[in-house]
Amino acid sequence: MTWASTVSSPTIPESSLARLLAVKRAGLALLFVLGLGAAAGVSSGAVTTTTGTTADPVIADGVTIGSVSVGGLSADDATDAVTTFFETPMPLLVTGHKIAVTPAVLGAKAYIKDAVAAALAAAPDTALTLHVKTNRPKSEAFVRSVAKRFDRAPVDAKLSLRNLRPSVKHQKRGWALRQLRALSAIFGALVADTRDPVQLRVRSLEPKVTKKSIGPVIVIRRGSNRLYLYKVTRPWRVFGVATGQSQYPTPLGRWTIVVKWRNPWWYPPNSAWAKGAKPIPPGPGNPLGTRWMGLSASGVGIHGTPDDTSIGYSASHGCIRMHIPDAEWLFNHVRIGTTVFIVSA
Repeated sequence: MTWASTVSSPTIPESSLARLLAVKRAGLALLFVLGLGAAAGVSSGAVTTTTGTTADPVIADGVTIGSVSVGGLSADDATDAVTTFFETPMPLLVTGHKIAVTPAVLGAKAYIKDAVAAALAAAPDTALTLHVKTNRPKSEAFVRSVAKRFDRAPVDAKLSLRNLRPSVKHQKRGWALRQLRALSAIFGALVADTRDPVQLRVRSLEPKVTKKSIGPVIVIRRGSNRLYLYKVTRPWRVFGVATGQSQYPTPLGRWTIVVKWRNPWWYPPNSAWAKGAKPIPPGPGNPLGTRWMGLSASGVGIHGTPDDTSIGYSASHGCIRMHIPDAEWLFNHVRIGTTVFIVSA
């Protein structure tokens, strides 16, 4: 016997099926639309994204670093501004001259990054100090170079004879840089971060010889047997004298009075004309009178004489004779160091 079986499919009402098909079609349509949108987006590359941008922070208004206003600047701009100012040469004034030096030459270093970082965190209108490290050896070397350039030694007054009369070239004052004070002033300007002119002080150096200190000057005219006394360059008095004989001439040149004796002894010189003579004590008849003004010319001096008749002549053995009262007056008005010019006129 053959068995046949029949399996019947469940029956879905038509109305329900229609609703299912409608939902399916709607889903496919939505997928299709989304697919086209994605395809269009890929093909055109038009993908829109939104990103946030953050501006660089700036320093608050009114903030300063040293002498530089950095308010409203970024860190980079503030660094540039402070660096530019710090590297500006520092003007220096010395003895009327203006020079300049950069911090680099002085070996100075500024902590600019630290100052800018502090400025970014500072409240408005804050004044910040720019910390500067100085270099003493390099700064001292620079100050020494300034001193070498500008120091001036004093110049003494110079006495000479011109047209038979004394002439003086005036003295000049010198100066020397006060190096420690200069170093302190430069360090102060570096630390204060200013570029105002810095005055470097000098100390005055006075000449040893001035026109006034020259004092009296004697000019002896051998040819005319006259002694001219000057108050430096101004005529004072004129005296008749006796000078050396032709065989014992009074030496020409520039000499000074090196010794002054009252009531001198006379000692015979080592010369043929004095051979056998003995020393003569002070008193009447002493060949030197009562005063002796010895010159730097060996064995020669200005002195009084008891032989008044010799005055006005070339009668001595090289010395300059004067009337005793004249010699005494002159003795009181000249000094050791007085210049004596002896000329042939």
